[in-house]
Amino acid sequence: MSSSRARAARTDGPAKDIPATGLAAPLNPRRIAALVGLAVLGALVGIAGTLVQAAWFPGGLLLALAAAAGLFHGGRTLTGTQPGAVAPAAGWLISVIVLLSGRPEGDYVFGDELGLGLFMLGGMAVAVICATMSRSPRQGADSGRPGK
Repeated sequence: MSSSRARAARTDGPAKDIPATGLAAPLNPRRIAALVGLAVLGALVGIAGTLVQAAWFPGGLLLALAAAAGLFHGGRTLTGTQPGAVAPAAGWLISVIVLLSGRPEGDYVFGDELGLGLFMLGGMAVAVICATMSRSPRQGADSGRPGK
C-alpha cells in the first residue's frame, strides 16, 4: 500500500511551472536583436580583419585574430549562451568568404596564401573555442565551501 500511496502522491501533486529553455523557450525580441547585432559586428570585424591582415602581414594577422577572439568571447559573455559566440562567428565567416570569392578579373582582397590560410583557420579555431568553452563562474557567487 505504501508504494501505491507514493505513486498517488507523485501524480496528485501540484503542477510545477518549469520555464522552457533552449529551442522550446519563447522568442525573446531583445535576444534576437542582440544576436543580429553581433552578427553584423562579426561581419564588420571580418572585413576589417581581412584588410588589416593583408596590409601588415605578421602583426596585422595577430591583430585581426585578436579582434575576432574578443568579439566572439564578448558575445558569449554578453549573452551567456553559445549562440552569443556563434552569431558573430557566422557574420565573420560569411564576410570573409564573400571577400575570398574575388572579382571576375582574378584579384582578391587577401595578400598571400599563407596569410589567407592562417586567417581562415585561426578565425574558425577561435570561433569554435569560444562557442564550446564552459560557462565562467559568476562573480561574487558563493562557492559553497565552509569557512570561506
